[in-house]
Amino acid sequence: MNDSQFYKLTIFLNSLVPLALMGWDSYNRKLGANPIEFVIHTTGTLTLIFLLFSLSITPFRRIFGRHSIIKYRRMLGLLAFFYGSLHLLSYTVFDKSFNIAKIIQDIFNRQFIAVGLISFLLMVPLAITSTNSMLRRLGGKRWIKLHKSVYYISAGGLLHYWMSVKADTDKPLVFGCILGALLGYRLFYSYMRKPTIDTLKLSK
Repeated sequence: MNDSQFYKLTIFLNSLVPLALMGWDSYNRKLGANPIEFVIHTTGTLTLIFLLFSLSITPFRRIFGRHSIIKYRRMLGLLAFFYGSLHLLSYTVFDKSFNIAKIIQDIFNRQFIAVGLISFLLMVPLAITSTNSMLRRLGGKRWIKLHKSVYYISAGGLLHYWMSVKADTDKPLVFGCILGALLGYRLFYSYMRKPTIDTLKLSK
């Protein structure tokens, strides 16, 4: 096993720790007064965490020169999709018991449900096209353009979280600051790389 495989395995195993702990607590009936709400909230929070981890790869490698970590970004994105799927499944199965009529009513009556569903649906094409074969099929430019929708997905996920917690906005605020910093860095980096008029004149 080379270093890359070892680190991927380490990331994968560590990503399953919260799920294993939640399963253990569920088995021992220690999920609190409202187990369904706990599971839905926890899986949603983990979705946001892994989305932010995936977005942090680019700034980290540019700032610290650790370009090799780019190979782990795809895995982090897929882990975000995995926990997002569990989040939606928990809501659909445990909270609504697969009652489609109630789910549709929820989407129209509670805006944060609609925002969360849209954000998840936007994740689906990214998960489907995460393979090297899909990258080659789409072409580099189209693939990159499609996967930039992760910015909107992260913002939508954060908005979904903010709207769902009502008065207790401390955690969404922390997530918002981190996301703002990650997106702000990208804007700053793009601005600094943009050639100025004087630079263009000198290059002629």
